[in-house]
Amino acid sequence: MEQQIRETLESLRIHLQNDGGDLEIVEINGKTVKLRLKGACGGCPHATITIKDGLERILREKIDPEIVIERVV
Repeated sequence: MEQQIRETLESLRIHLQNDGGDLEIVEINGKTVKLRLKGACGGCPHATITIKDGLERILREKIDPEIVIERVV
């Protein structure tokens, strides 16, 4: 599952990079993923929406409905 998560997040990075941001995977522990948003995304007031309604939703749909992303600042 960890490899699937990494591959999916890697494929989504381009969308963040297009807006001047990026993501860094800090840790994957079972179904919990810790991410750090960087660049423009790191200080964006919509970062929580990006994580929960974007990245987490996609991981849940594609891999496992119990995956949770936690933001690391």
